[in-house]
Amino acid sequence: MVQYRMEEARLIGYGDADTPGVTMPSKVLIANRGEIAVRVIRTCQERGIATVAVYSDLDRNAKHVRLADEAYAIGGQTAAESYLNTDAILDVLLRSGADAVHPGYGFFSENADFARAVVDAGAKWIGPPPSAIEVMGDKISAREAATSVGVEGVPGTTDMITSVDDVLAFGEKFGYPIAIKAAYGGGGRGMKVVESPEKAAEALESAQREALAYFGRDEAYMERYLVHPRHVEVQIMADSSGRAVYLGTRDCSVQRRHQKLIEEAPAPGIEPAILAAMGQAAVKVAEGCNYVNAGTVEFLYEDGKFYYLEMNTRLQVEHCVTEQVVGYDLVGLQLDIADGKALPFTQDEVQISGHSFECRINAEDPTNGGFLPSPGPLTKLLLPDGYGVRVDGGYDEGDEISQFYDNLVAKVITTGADREEARRRMLRALRELQVEGVKTTVPAQIAVLEHDTFIDGQHSTKWLENEVDPASFGTADNAPIAVGEDAPELTEQIVPVEVDGKRFQVKVWLPDAPAAPAATGGGGRKRTKRSGAGSAGQAADSGSVTAPMQGTVIKVLVEAGDAVEEGQTVVVLEAMKMENNIAAGKAGRVSAVNVEPGVSASPGDILVTIE
Repeated sequence: MVQYRMEEARLIGYGDADTPGVTMPSKVLIANRGEIAVRVIRTCQERGIATVAVYSDLDRNAKHVRLADEAYAIGGQTAAESYLNTDAILDVLLRSGADAVHPGYGFFSENADFARAVVDAGAKWIGPPPSAIEVMGDKISAREAATSVGVEGVPGTTDMITSVDDVLAFGEKFGYPIAIKAAYGGGGRGMKVVESPEKAAEALESAQREALAYFGRDEAYMERYLVHPRHVEVQIMADSSGRAVYLGTRDCSVQRRHQKLIEEAPAPGIEPAILAAMGQAAVKVAEGCNYVNAGTVEFLYEDGKFYYLEMNTRLQVEHCVTEQVVGYDLVGLQLDIADGKALPFTQDEVQISGHSFECRINAEDPTNGGFLPSPGPLTKLLLPDGYGVRVDGGYDEGDEISQFYDNLVAKVITTGADREEARRRMLRALRELQVEGVKTTVPAQIAVLEHDTFIDGQHSTKWLENEVDPASFGTADNAPIAVGEDAPELTEQIVPVEVDGKRFQVKVWLPDAPAAPAATGGGGRKRTKRSGAGSAGQAADSGSVTAPMQGTVIKVLVEAGDAVEEGQTVVVLEAMKMENNIAAGKAGRVSAVNVEPGVSASPGDILVTIE
């Protein structure tokens, strides 16, 4: 196991508490984009620290660019060409004169090589030292580190997967399902579940592709996939004097595609003694590798027992709910720790007050449980407000949600005196939110928040996808499809009408015209005339397999002449860093394949034709 070196911590700016000569950064480069870049910029500006943004060709006028004190182009469109371009970002670091780098989350936040490159360039790294990232950022060595301090995890491997044979051997020993996970990632990216031996090769290949696209590395490992677990996290903060504390817990069990949709703090429905034991275990893991700065230790909880899952060596997307219930600015604490300061509180002084929810408003269409990426321009964005409501966002009205990046539009956070007050406040906030131009996850989040199982706190990580009726997220559009070259374009509009003196909101399809304000965050979507293509995808009896969203074809699984079954995957389309299996709408024989890997597809494009 890689050993952490305290000398390395001092080299990057972490000294003993109140070390003379260690100063607060005067200019911070944020090596990220979107909501988290905006979040870091705001705290820096409150402290009088200048900020430097970087941007790709597509983000030239993005919100984080507009808010930063300085902004520099790094070129490219995809993440690999821009925000994962080490040389371009280091060049900006030198040109801008920034003396520190905050990585946010995703991209380079858990990349030890990039952290060392920043240090070698003479700047501070606002995060854990590179050697700690190597131990805990590598999920395999992290399992070993946790075991060494007596914190046990789910049965799994401590070796990288070298071939599908490794997966099959693990399945024979521990059974199925198996979770294949990116060794250098998190947040559900690069994670695939293998239900049977027949699915192993496809799942491994897909996990490695996603991991490479999002984290720049494709190494993977595996572990037993629990059947009905809760996903519980513990937020830790550690300073360079050796003090580590935990700031309560979060429950992140509402997930689809192994990615979180709703988070809350503290974790509900678990005995206080068990939550305290989780917190103590998290501190043990941090102390075991002499961790410094912010981190999150994740556990799976099932039947009264908890298992170590992984440690994320960065700030989490859901850090906001912790801030709301403990009253500390976590980004501000990160800056203080980088300044060599000791934490201003002890474990006994950490108090949890109230309850907080966070809903990730993603540009996805949850219709019938599909959660398909929905890139496009934000033609309208009205955010909720009021007592106990906070919104952290990376976009304003008129901005574009690109297919090349994460689809998080904003995070809506509500806080109340207890869980029920915070839940009702979230429902009110989501109904105030108005988004047009893209579809959002709001209809699904409202359905979850109103579900009795969720209200009772009896949900698990599988619950949303396996037990909640997807029809409650909205059903497929039943709009008429115009035919003929002169047919007008139709627009889905939600308009107010009065019936017997009572006001209703009614969805109608009209010739293209300005839409009335929407009542919820579902957004509006324009229908264009297409020859032979359905709406967001092919009808059940259609022979045309169409692209349901804008994206890049990464795999074609059929050839002309192949026989296919209804529901069989024929094309894999990547959009917003997610792989989407595009299936045949009916059984038959492939008569034409119109795409190949690497080409871009637009909504409604015919990918494959089946006779």
